[in-house]
Amino acid sequence: MKILIEHLTFETIIGILDFERLNPQKVEIDCIIDYIYTKNHFINYADVVAHIETTMQREKFELIETALKVLSLSLKTFFPLITELSLTIRKPNILLNCTVGVQNHFIF
Repeated sequence: MKILIEHLTFETIIGILDFERLNPQKVEIDCIIDYIYTKNHFINYADVVAHIETTMQREKFELIETALKVLSLSLKTFFPLITELSLTIRKPNILLNCTVGVQNHFIF
């Protein structure tokens, strides 16, 4: 079974530049979760969304690469049914002419 979370958008402190440490900026996250679904064992996508947003806002990451790694391990810890995870974090407003981000695929 796959859970798809697309275009999760919120503001958070992320980045290493002085202005990024002072002002929240928009991030966009996409997440694909693979897990073995059974009637009594499932992952609530609303809980996943809340976990992603809470973790990102609490940690105030400097690098999006660090955010990607920490968030993936945290998701696996809180949702142990996850067998594979694709995660993308984007900063759509940091550059005027493009969206930048990082992406990775994790197999647990």
